[in-house]
Amino acid sequence: MQKRRIALSLAALAALALPGLAHAQSFDVEAATRAYLDTLQGAARAKSDAYFEGGYWLILWGALVSFLTDALMLRFRISAWVRDKVSGRFARPNLVVWGTALLYGLWGSIVTFPWAIYTGFLREQQYGLMNQSFGGWLGDQITATAISLVFFPLMVVAIYAVIRRFPRNWWMLATGVVLFFVMLGALIAPVYIAPLFNKYTELPAGPVRDRIVAMAKSRDVPAEHIYLFDASKQTKRISANVSGLGPTIRISLNDNLLNRTTLPETAAVMGHEMGHYVLGHVWRGILVMSLLAALVFFAISRAAPALIARYGERWGVRDLADPASMPVFGMLLAMAGLLVTPITNTLVRVNESDADAFGLDVAREPDGFALTAMKLSEYRKIEPGPIEEMLFFDHPSGATRVRMSMQWKKDHVPGAQMVVPPPMQQDQPEAK
Repeated sequence: MQKRRIALSLAALAALALPGLAHAQSFDVEAATRAYLDTLQGAARAKSDAYFEGGYWLILWGALVSFLTDALMLRFRISAWVRDKVSGRFARPNLVVWGTALLYGLWGSIVTFPWAIYTGFLREQQYGLMNQSFGGWLGDQITATAISLVFFPLMVVAIYAVIRRFPRNWWMLATGVVLFFVMLGALIAPVYIAPLFNKYTELPAGPVRDRIVAMAKSRDVPAEHIYLFDASKQTKRISANVSGLGPTIRISLNDNLLNRTTLPETAAVMGHEMGHYVLGHVWRGILVMSLLAALVFFAISRAAPALIARYGERWGVRDLADPASMPVFGMLLAMAGLLVTPITNTLVRVNESDADAFGLDVAREPDGFALTAMKLSEYRKIEPGPIEEMLFFDHPSGATRVRMSMQWKKDHVPGAQMVVPPPMQQDQPEAK
């Protein structure tokens, strides 16, 4: 009994001497998390869930649309006809491949255009995420297609050159070709491609820039340039990103983030983006995706010759090195992309979670981070099941992020107090 009294006395003295510790120990992470999650209720939650869950089917239907587009080319010998027409104009194999790839890419863009209208414009408009007119959206699509028709044929020429030169082990060198083009795209995109779609300017001086610069200096992140871009002309979504490679790497935020969030929320998001930079996620992502590409190319190197041996005469495809085989590649890539989606989602989600942890440490804004996670529920289901999150989420869910921020608050904020935020706006869901 005496020992128990002494222990209670020591505990009371510790509570008086360290009130922050006592409050932190009493801070209920789950209750604090639930206080945020419960701000999204009724019609708003139903709308958020419906939008994101509908995306699960888009993954499947998108793969089927791509598969059927290529299957039609083979069924009606369109790829063979294109090859023959191009061969009549060019004698060199590389030029034949280039011309065939150009028309193949154009065919795919035209045939899948109705699907692109639904997924990229109509559906976004239905759920209140689209700020752009159809004409503006169409202009961006034409620009994106034109860019792809410049780079895609060049990459295909290099891959088919490798197939002709190394017919047995082409998949290894083809992976290197894809890696080169991915790195080239990452290098030039911020400087030459992104400005074709949005206007990029220096973030103006003020409290937001001062806070971002201070956070950057605390972690040795270059902060000479912080870019703001006008995404609001296209979408309602709040966003920021790390883009570029080597000398072109940069951190950018969109004007929706600047205009629709408070300073603590903006700081939390920008701390997350700095995490991507400091933790080297651009390079890590390129490496991991290259390994996946090698695996997919290896599988194609075994499956494609078997398909051509069985159906090649019917399709007008002679062998794998024949440029008319592009739709065979396309069908197999569509199937592979569908199968590896949970893997790629998980790999990206792990990086995002690491960046979340970094952002909490550098910004020290757990409630700002939680509020931002709730705002992202406009287009991301807030509280999925664990298997659902593992399969379909390429970022941690809102519930996961809020819980992480509240755990960080308990562990790092002396005297942590639970915040009860106001309910989120209950917009009525629009017809699907």
